[in-house]
Amino acid sequence: MDTVIQILILLASISLLIWGATKFIDGSIVISNALGVPKIVIGMTIVSLGTSAPEILVSINAALNDSTQLAVGNAIGSNIANVGLVLGLTACISKVPINASLLEKEIPILAIVSFLAGLCLYDNILGLVESAILFLTFIPITLFLVSKYKFDTGKSVKKELGNLSFEHSELKSSFLWFFLGLVALLIGSEFTVKSAQSIAMMFGISELLIGATILALGTSLPELAASITSAVKKNHDIAIGNIIGSNIFNIVLVMSIAGIISPTQLPNAVFDRDFFCMAILTAYLIGIIVHKLKFKDTTQGRAIGKLEGMLFLAMYLFYYVVIFF
Repeated sequence: MDTVIQILILLASISLLIWGATKFIDGSIVISNALGVPKIVIGMTIVSLGTSAPEILVSINAALNDSTQLAVGNAIGSNIANVGLVLGLTACISKVPINASLLEKEIPILAIVSFLAGLCLYDNILGLVESAILFLTFIPITLFLVSKYKFDTGKSVKKELGNLSFEHSELKSSFLWFFLGLVALLIGSEFTVKSAQSIAMMFGISELLIGATILALGTSLPELAASITSAVKKNHDIAIGNIIGSNIFNIVLVMSIAGIISPTQLPNAVFDRDFFCMAILTAYLIGIIVHKLKFKDTTQGRAIGKLEGMLFLAMYLFYYVVIFF
């Protein structure tokens, strides 16, 4: 009976996280778009941070409760889910066009922070100093991304993001939803960590496994919802920008915060299994983008289509086969 209760609490907590992230993102987009922020910047910063908010808050709560493995598993597992599941499903629903600017800005950053994550984890120790260095990269990364795009300050107060349009009067309600979403994230993250710890103890499985599977899947649902919605509305800059940006922030914020709060020794599986799978998916994503951008004569080839989407999904499912067998 206790197991069923804890599972129900976990599901309810993840649902609260998703609801909170959704409201947090909605409020952030309206506020940011009202200030004239370009779509790609919204995708790379506001939406990415918003959809990473569940992972960030779960990481903080987990580390404060001496469950750093839960936080690390959640960070790496979420990156695997973002590329394998989120991008895979998004590409199966609608082709995801690739902007040439990705090679100049986002992709190099993703490659660098993924490499830094490997350096932090290769000895199976997440230390304070390396976590602090990783965390500090957040500042130059954000400044670099934002500085690469020009803000349009000449537009009127009325803005439009896909099918989302609004007036100045809506900003007040946007601020309200922004803060309500943040409160929901805080409460949901607390109960998510507690219930995940209880389930791990009841079934005698590691917190790392819980974090890399159940929590990673649950906290990646906002990315899934945001990316699919963006793809359906043809706001592909936000879809691909959200996925790449979220993966960057999962490393430089989610994992690093856990290491700063509670440095710890990690199981061999963190690097040998989880990080390795994340690195393979990331390298495959980068390889596809580089290959697609070689098609100079047609925009048709500059997109991640159904075939690539199905391959991403297959790789994601294979990760679960590796975990359980």
